Amino acid sequence: MEWVETTGKTIEEAKSIALDRLGVADEDAEFEVLDEPKPGLFGRVRGEARVRARVMPKSPRSKNDRRDRGRRREGGEKTPKPQKQEKKMTENTERPRRERPEGPAADPAQVAAEAEKFLLGLAGALGASATANSVIEGEDIEVHLNGNDLGLLVGPRGSTLQAVQDLTRVVAQRRQGDHDTRLRIDVGGYRAKRKEALSRFVNQVADEVVSTGTPRALEAMPSSDRKIVHDALTGRSDIATHSEGEDPNRRVVITPAQGPDASAVRRQPKSFDRCAGRSPAHRHVGGPTHRRGH
Repeated sequence: MEWVETTGKTIEEAKSIALDRLGVADEDAEFEVLDEPKPGLFGRVRGEARVRARVMPKSPRSKNDRRDRGRRREGGEKTPKPQKQEKKMTENTERPRRERPEGPAADPAQVAAEAEKFLLGLAGALGASATANSVIEGEDIEVHLNGNDLGLLVGPRGSTLQAVQDLTRVVAQRRQGDHDTRLRIDVGGYRAKRKEALSRFVNQVADEVVSTGTPRALEAMPSSDRKIVHDALTGRSDIATHSEGEDPNRRVVITPAQGPDASAVRRQPKSFDRCAGRSPAHRHVGGPTHRRGH
């Protein structure tokens, strides 16, 4: 790029005129001062400033250089920020394992108190008035919540109650650092009522199995209800029970007893089977709330 010469009252003015003619910024131009104005009498200046300038030959500049020039334009140097050192985990780096805390076992009474507090707060959030009390036997804790309008905490066939129990167990046991107690929740006496109704129902189904000699499969149930079924029929010698399938579709099957009396059972009339017309082996029997006309 050729040089251009400009003049001005001051060197800065001459440089500014040169930049306008070149059409570049200050950092992109190269200057040479040819003449400087000289001071005269009484503060006057004699002569003019004369400079020549050209566009600085372009060459690749590093990022750091460009950043430095930018800082100078802003009026001063800035201390570069220290670079953050990143910690990289190698494949051989092992994460610290969370170990089970050691110490004295949690007091079951304290765990029960935490459970009662949580349940009362839950009932209050639903606008229900409730009371809570606990029965503690060793490491087994059963908390009873009683009051009005608690049906939302039970749900269809106790499905919500099971979720409430799991949540209460997590809250109470974690707050106390407990890993040993077994916590069970009952709302409005639902579990006792469910146990009584289900026990009565499965005994009726067992009577039908004995009279027809044909196994009957109950509907899918949670493990707590399956235990009620097994316990209700464990004292009977004329039938046997077992579970089939995988949760949540696991169900109890009631079969006639195997032994010398089995043939006599099968010879009994089928008039007792009120669901004739379908193969009994393929019928699934519901809980107490699903029986019609029995």
